[in-house]
Amino acid sequence: MATAPRPRTTTRDSEHLARRLTDWLGTRLPGARVTGVTVPASNGMSSETLLFDLEHPQAPCRACALRLAADPAAYTVFPAYDMARQYRTLRLVAEHTDVPVPRLLWLEEDPGPLGAPFLVMERVAGRVPPDVMPYTYGGSWLHTASDAERAHLEAATVGLLARLHDQVPLSEAQFLTTPGTGDALSRHVSVQRAYYAWVTDGLPRSPLIEAAFDRLEQLWPSEAGETVLNWGDARIGNIVYDGFDPVAVLDWEMAALAPREVDLGWTVYLHRFFHDLTVASGQRGLPGFLRRDHVEARYARLTGHTPQDMDFYTLYAALRHAIVMLRIAYRQVHFGEAAVPADPDALILHHGSLRAMVQGTYWTR
Repeated sequence: MATAPRPRTTTRDSEHLARRLTDWLGTRLPGARVTGVTVPASNGMSSETLLFDLEHPQAPCRACALRLAADPAAYTVFPAYDMARQYRTLRLVAEHTDVPVPRLLWLEEDPGPLGAPFLVMERVAGRVPPDVMPYTYGGSWLHTASDAERAHLEAATVGLLARLHDQVPLSEAQFLTTPGTGDALSRHVSVQRAYYAWVTDGLPRSPLIEAAFDRLEQLWPSEAGETVLNWGDARIGNIVYDGFDPVAVLDWEMAALAPREVDLGWTVYLHRFFHDLTVASGQRGLPGFLRRDHVEARYARLTGHTPQDMDFYTLYAALRHAIVMLRIAYRQVHFGEAAVPADPDALILHHGSLRAMVQGTYWTR
């Protein structure tokens, strides 16, 4: 899926959205005009993003980005999209940390103007490691960079996580508390179980995903560790870089309160996901980049917290990603782009690495 033609993600027409956006902006800035509308082609499978220029003498910015809740007619990746929650999270990070996030301009919670709630923010110039084709493939700007440049980007990215986890006061982030009972980790995993049940409702279930949940129980940490604000989708494909320095951290729809290692496991595994795909295609990938031991050691130096139980947390990341991949595959089935195979595990692009994690052999190879 990361290397195939991009699956359909919406039924909306970007030009129609641009006209409606112009009408809405006219209520904020009379006479404002939207021009140069584009849709990012290499990243994003969930919420929709429109990039546009705003023409008005009093425009708060010229280059803007619209983040729109997913099209409910397009077999959404997640069951709900809370744009107000994302807006509040971005404000919290901007107010309490030096982690760079886009400057927020407007939040619209009424679905009437564009068909769903949305937020508008300043567009930050730079480049993002692509998902399609993955940045681990030869020819991408990150792949052709020097070892020193990639090491700089890696260090700066781990630094972002360290500062986010250390600087946001937990008392200010309670609106991100996951519903349920038990500690933050138990609640987080319970939400993923509910998400898996939603994804497979009326559809074939995945024996591999269910085996991974069982394996999680066997690896469960004896102590969950400190609860902090987690970015959620903590990966370099959600960061805008100026050169090799982060200048904007994007996509906060998966933000939650959880142990530090939830973000760290996601960062490490999502790189491995793309790297493993690249190696399977016969290319070398980026084996020395975002290595688990390097990420753990740097994070420990920056925070004084040595990551714990990372076999659990990297398995948890691969499991969570598998549920997302299964949902995206079922969306392709919904749009007639794919058929359900006899073995539903085959719909999970990284079923081989997830199976190896369940068996305890992945990190030994």
